[in-house]
Amino acid sequence: MKTPRLLALLCTTLGLVVGGIFCRMSSAADSDELSKVWVHLRNSERREWTEFPEQSDGVLLERQFQAAKNSIEATLSLQQYDVKQVWRVSVNGKSLGELVRDENHMRSYFAVPAGLLKDGENELRIEPASRAAKDTDDIRVGRIRIELQPLNSLLRACRLTVKVLDEAYSPIPARITILDASAPEYGGCLQTVGAESDDEIAVRPGTVFTANGKAVIGLPKGEFTLLASRGFEYSLCKADIKNSGSADIEVMLPIDRQVNTLGYVACDTHVHTLTHSGHGDATIKERLITLAGEGIELPIATDHNKHIDFAPIAEELKLRRYMTPVVGNEVTTSVGHFNIFPIQAGARVVDHKRSDWGGIFREIYQTPGVGVAVLNHARDLHSGVRPFGPKLHNAVIGENIAGWPMYFNAMEVVNSGATQNDPLRLFHDWMATLNRGLSVTPIGSSDSHDVARHFVGQARTYIRCDDEDASKIDVKAAVESVQRGRVLVSYGLLADIWVDDKFQSGDLATGLSDQVRVRAEVCAPHWSHADEVQLFANGRLIESVSIDFKPPKDPKARDRQFVWKHEWVLPRPSHDQHLVVIATGPGIAGSFWKTAKPYQATSPDWTSRVIGCSGAVWLDGDGNQHKSAAREYAERLVELSGKDGLKLLKSLSKFDSAVASQTAHVYQAAGGSLKSAEFQAALQSAPEHVREGIQAYLEAVRESEVARAESP
Repeated sequence: MKTPRLLALLCTTLGLVVGGIFCRMSSAADSDELSKVWVHLRNSERREWTEFPEQSDGVLLERQFQAAKNSIEATLSLQQYDVKQVWRVSVNGKSLGELVRDENHMRSYFAVPAGLLKDGENELRIEPASRAAKDTDDIRVGRIRIELQPLNSLLRACRLTVKVLDEAYSPIPARITILDASAPEYGGCLQTVGAESDDEIAVRPGTVFTANGKAVIGLPKGEFTLLASRGFEYSLCKADIKNSGSADIEVMLPIDRQVNTLGYVACDTHVHTLTHSGHGDATIKERLITLAGEGIELPIATDHNKHIDFAPIAEELKLRRYMTPVVGNEVTTSVGHFNIFPIQAGARVVDHKRSDWGGIFREIYQTPGVGVAVLNHARDLHSGVRPFGPKLHNAVIGENIAGWPMYFNAMEVVNSGATQNDPLRLFHDWMATLNRGLSVTPIGSSDSHDVARHFVGQARTYIRCDDEDASKIDVKAAVESVQRGRVLVSYGLLADIWVDDKFQSGDLATGLSDQVRVRAEVCAPHWSHADEVQLFANGRLIESVSIDFKPPKDPKARDRQFVWKHEWVLPRPSHDQHLVVIATGPGIAGSFWKTAKPYQATSPDWTSRVIGCSGAVWLDGDGNQHKSAAREYAERLVELSGKDGLKLLKSLSKFDSAVASQTAHVYQAAGGSLKSAEFQAALQSAPEHVREGIQAYLEAVRESEVARAESP
C-alpha cells in the first residue's frame, strides 16, 4: 500500500502508525540495530488479549534501513512474543522465513543470503500470511538487528556442553532452557542456539531435551541463563554464564526430586508425533526424548486414527528403563475425539468416519485390549461440534440433550495444549457427570504435537499403582485404577484427598461416624505454589481456603516430602456424596514451563492458573455399602412422589442442590411442569439449596434452547 508523501515522511521520521495499516520506521546509517523498541502488530481488527493495548501499531512492520551490500551471508535477528499464527519475514522482497509459532518470548534468527542487502536503502517487512485471518493474533516484535556474520557461525561462537545430574550425580534425561540474560521480559527470553547433529537431543529455540543427561550445542556470544528441569516432580537448577567466544564452556546442573509420588505413575494419555499425526513438529524420536525429559513413565501413543508403538524407539534410544509405552489411538471423528487404550497389536482401527456415538463406542470397546475411552477437550469446537457446549449438553445435570450415549469412562479436565478461559470449567463438567450416575475418571494430559511449544507431560495424570520400576509398569493394574477413578490430576500442583485417614480417590468410604474427617494434601516443586484450596461435595463448593503454600527454594531448607495439609470435619450426609479437592495457584510465567493461554478463547481476559485435583472419594451416607449418584436419588424421589410436585419439593429438603437439579430434570421428563404457578409458588418457600438446584437446571435448559435456536 502506498501512503501520501507527507504522511510517509512523518512515518519515516517519527515511527508513526499510518491509518492503522502498517508501522514504518527508519534507522541510522551507521547502526546495525534496526529497532530497539517493541512493536505491537495485530492481524485483524479485534483484540486477542487484554494484556495488549486496544489499538495496535499496525498490521505489518515495514522498516527502511541503510546498509552496504553483503558479500557473505549475514544474519537478521529479532525478539518476538506471543506468535500463534503465520507471520512472514522478508528483506528487499525476498522471504527469509517465518516467525517461530510459539507464544514464548524468544530471539529468532534468519539467514540473509549474500548479495541480498544493497548499498543504500533496504526494506524489512514482517507481515501476517493473511490479513483476513479468522483468528486474531496479537504479537510483539522488536530489538531487530543485522550482523554481518553467517547464521551458523553466529550461533556457534562457542561449544557449550551441559550435563544434568540427579541426586546421586548420575546423568538423567532432562529439559535444558537457555535464556538471554539481557532480556528478562515475560519470564525470560528464549535464546536460539546452534543444534549439533545428535540423535539423543531434541532442539528448539531456547530449549534442548536430552535423552542421556548430556547436550552439546552452539552458543552465540553474550550473557545467558541456563535452567535444568525434569517435569513437575523435579527442582529447577539455574546457572549464569558469559560467552566471550574465546573458549568452550562446560556446565553441570544438578536437579533433585521434590514431589513425592510414591505409589503413583506419571501418565500422559494424549501424545502425538509429527511422524504419524502429520502436524506439529515432534518426530517420533524427539517425542521419546521429550517424554523422558519431562519424566512421563506411562506414555500413551495417541496419533490420529493410528495404532503406534513407542517401545521400539524407546529401546533404540535406551530410554525403556524410564518408561512403559502403551499403544493407544485418538479416535478422531466429526462428532468428538476419544483417546482409547491399551490396544493389542494387530487390532483393527476404529472407523473414524462414523458420526454416531453409539456406533463409535461399540467399535471402541470391541477393539481388543481397550479398557479406557477418554472424551478429549469436550469444550473445544472441532468439525462444527462442541460435545459439552450448550447446544448438545446440559452442564448442570451432565446430560447429552441430543440423546447421544455417553459411554466414555474418563474425560480430560485439563488439557495443557487446549486450556480454557475458566480453568475449572471442565472440572465442574466432570463432577456433573458423576451426579448423572456415570463412572467417569478425571484426566490431565498435554495433547502435545510439539517439542517445546505445548510440551508433553505439562498436564498429566498420576495413576495409583506400583511405580517401583518404570520399565515394568503393570499396564493392566494401571488401567483398572483409571477405571476405578484412583488418580490425581496435575497441572503444576498435586492435590490428594483422604477421608478418615484410610479412604482416597476412587474409594467408597463406608462405616462413617456422625463426623467425617476430610484431609487435603497439596504438593509442589519450589517453582510452583498454591494460593487456594477448595472442597466440593457433589460438585457444590463446601469451603474455599486461602493459603500461601510456597515450597522453599533453598535445597538445604527443603523437606523432601514438603506438603501443605488441611482438615475439615463434616457432618455425615444423609445420602451419598462424592468429595473432590482442587488446589490452584498463579500460573507459571517462566519460559521453562509456561502455562499456555486458552486454545479457543471465549474472552480476551484470562488469568493463568496451575491446578491440582484429586479424584472423587464417595461417602456412603445412607450406609447401604453402595455408591449412589444424585440421579439415582432423583429417580427414586420422583417415583415415590407419584409425580406430585409439592410432595416432591418437600422430599428434597434433606438432599443437596445436585439432587435437586437431577430431580428437576427427571420430574420434567416424566411430564411434570416446573414452571406451573403452583410449583413456582411452592418453590419460593423451599430450602435455599433446593431453589438453587432447580433454578440452575432451568437456566441450563434455557441456555441450551438459545444455543439450538441460534445454530442450525
